[in-house]
Amino acid sequence: MTEHTQVKMAEMKYDKDRPKAKHELKVEDISLRDGHQSLFATRGRTEDMIPVAERMDEIGFWAVEVWGGATFDAMHRFLGEDPWERLRTLKRYFKKTPFSMLLRGQNLVGYRNYADDVAKLFVKKTVDNGMEVFRTFDALNDYRNFETVVPVIKECGAHFQGCICYTLTEPRIGGDVYTLEYYIQKAKDLEAMGADSICVKDMAGLLAPYDAYKLIKALKDNVKPLIHLHSHFTSGMSPMSHFKAIEAGVDIIDTCLTPYAYRTSHAALEPFVMSLLGTNRDTGFDINALADINEILEKQIMPKYKHLLDNTKVSGIDINVLLHQTPGGMLSNLVNQLRDMDALDKMDDVLKELPRVRKELGQIPLVTPTSQIVGIQTVNNVLFDTPEERYKMVTAQVKDLCYGLYGKTSVPIDPEVQKKALKGYERGEKPITCRPAQVLEPELEKAKQEIGDLAVDDEDLILYALFPVTGKKFLMQKYGKEQVPESLKPITLEDVAKQDALIEKAKKGELVEKTRLEDIPEKSEYARTFNVFVEGDYFEVGVDEVGGAPVITYAAPAAAPAPVAAPAAPVVQAAPAQPAAPAPKPAPAAKETPAPAESAGTPVKAPMPGMVIKYEKNEGDAVNEGETVVVIEAMKMENALPAPTSGVIKSINYKSGDSVAKGEVLAVIE
Repeated sequence: MTEHTQVKMAEMKYDKDRPKAKHELKVEDISLRDGHQSLFATRGRTEDMIPVAERMDEIGFWAVEVWGGATFDAMHRFLGEDPWERLRTLKRYFKKTPFSMLLRGQNLVGYRNYADDVAKLFVKKTVDNGMEVFRTFDALNDYRNFETVVPVIKECGAHFQGCICYTLTEPRIGGDVYTLEYYIQKAKDLEAMGADSICVKDMAGLLAPYDAYKLIKALKDNVKPLIHLHSHFTSGMSPMSHFKAIEAGVDIIDTCLTPYAYRTSHAALEPFVMSLLGTNRDTGFDINALADINEILEKQIMPKYKHLLDNTKVSGIDINVLLHQTPGGMLSNLVNQLRDMDALDKMDDVLKELPRVRKELGQIPLVTPTSQIVGIQTVNNVLFDTPEERYKMVTAQVKDLCYGLYGKTSVPIDPEVQKKALKGYERGEKPITCRPAQVLEPELEKAKQEIGDLAVDDEDLILYALFPVTGKKFLMQKYGKEQVPESLKPITLEDVAKQDALIEKAKKGELVEKTRLEDIPEKSEYARTFNVFVEGDYFEVGVDEVGGAPVITYAAPAAAPAPVAAPAAPVVQAAPAQPAAPAPKPAPAAKETPAPAESAGTPVKAPMPGMVIKYEKNEGDAVNEGETVVVIEAMKMENALPAPTSGVIKSINYKSGDSVAKGEVLAVIE
C-alpha cells in the first residue's frame, strides 16, 4: 500500500475491531471466475490468482467463486491450462474460505445436456478436487435438469445452491410470463429439491432497484433457504438493486474486487463495505486489506490483460441492455462473429432480429447456453435468410432446443419454426416431453474407448467427454505429443512493457526508419489477419505460419494506415472467436493450383469463420444434395453444412480441430 493510501485510511479513523453486526451481510467474491469472464473473455490465468489468494482468504468471504461457467472451456482451449489443476492449486492457498462454482445443471460446464453417467462423475470428481458450493442453474429454469446432479452434490456433502435465472418480457417485473408469482414458485420448487440457498441470477443486469426489493422480500416471506443476489453491472443499476435487496433482507450478495468490477462485470465490493460500516448489515471486512489486494491486482495483474479490455466506449454502462436484454458476454461474441464475417454493419439488424428469434424459440432467458443459441441463430438469420425463407441455416443447438433436449421453454416454441428445425432431424421430428437426459445414451464408456490411454485418469476422461475436439488437442499438448502453441503461453510484465514500447514507436513512425523493407518475408496464402484494439488504438496484425515476423499496420486517427515491418518482439495478442490453430499445411501440388470451379468440381465453403468439428463424409463417398458434408463450430454453436449438389466427395481439405476462415473450401464434390 502506498504512503498516500495509508494516510488516507488513517484520516478516516477506520476501526477494523468494530463490533459484529446483528445481521451481517454475507458476500461471495466472484472476481476469480465471473469477474475476468465478464471483462476479459475468461482469460485470467491461475498464476495471476496466486498473488492475491492468501490475502483474499483472510477477508471473510462467505465463499469465493473460482471455477465453472466458461472457465473449464477457456482454460484448456485458450490458455493451455488443466482446469482440474486450478482447483487443486488454489486450494493450497485458500485454507478458510469455501470454493464455489457455477454449474450449468445437466449442461455441466458445456453447451449441451450430457448423459447422466458423465454428470454424476463430473460432480463427484469436482468435490474430490476441493469444490464445496455448487451454484446450479438451468438456462430454461427447467429443474428436471437438476435431478441427476443434485443428489450427487448432496451425497458428497456439498452445498446445493439453486438458481432462478432472472429475465423479463416487459421493462419491469410483471407481464404475462415472468411475474412475481413465477419467481416465487421457482423458489418453492428449489426448496422442495433441498436447496441450501437460492440465488436470483440476473445475468444481464435487468433487475431494477424497486423490483429487487419486491422480489427479495417476497422470497424471504415464502421460502426458508438463504437468499443470494447475483446481478451484473451492465445497465448500471446493480449497486442500487443490491442496496434495495439489502434493505429487503437478502442474505448474500455477489461482488467483485474493484479492478475486476463494473462494465459488464459486477458491482465493486469496497463501496458496500464502507456504506454499511457501523450498520446492522456491516460486512465486518477490513478495507485496508482490500486496498492492499486491489493494489496488487492493479499493478501486477491487470496490465497483462489490458489488451483484452474493451476500451472503445467512453461509458462503463450499456443502457441498451435494457432494450435488447443481451448479456455483455453474448454481445461481445456477436460483435466478434460479425467482424470475422466482414458484416459488422449488420449489428443493428441483429439486435432488431434478436427479440423476434427469442420469442419464436419460447421466450427463453438469455444465459449460457441459450444466449449463444439465440444469438448465433439470429446472426445466421440476418446473414443467410431471404425474403422468401427464414431460418435457412439452423444450428444444431436450435434443432436440439426444438426437440426438447434442453428442456421445457416458458412458452411454446413457434410451431412453424419448430417444424422447420426438426425436418430430417436425426432423433425424430416429434419433440419429446420427458426429462431431456432420459433420451441420452451413456457416454463415458464410448469416450474411454475413443481417447484410450491418452486419458490417464477420470479428470482427463471427463475433459474429453465434455469437449471431444479441443479436449483431445489439449491432452495431446499436456502429455507432450503435440507442441504447445506460443499463442497459449502467458505473457509477463516485461512482455507488456516491450509491447507498450513497440506501440509507442509505431505511433511515432520510428519503426519504418529502423527496418529495411527487403527484410519483410513474403506473405503466403495461408497468412491470417487479426484485429487488435489497444487503449483505443487499432492495429491489424498478420500472422503467417511459415516463420516470418508479424506485420503490423497502425491506423492513425486522421490518416490512412501505412504498413510497417515489426521487429521480432512480442506483439499484442488478439482474442479470436475461435482458438488460433496452426494454418493448414500446404496441400499436395495438384491442389495448390486448382482449376476453375466449373471443371474442378463444386466446393463446399465455410460460410463463417470457425473450427471443423467433424466430416460426415469421406473422400470417395457419394453424397446427395442437402446431405451434411461437414460440421463446423462458430461461437460454440455447431452448423451442419449441406452438399450444394449431388456427386462424389473428391477432396477433403481439413481435419477435425482445424480453424478455418470464411470462404475457405472445406471439401470438393464432383
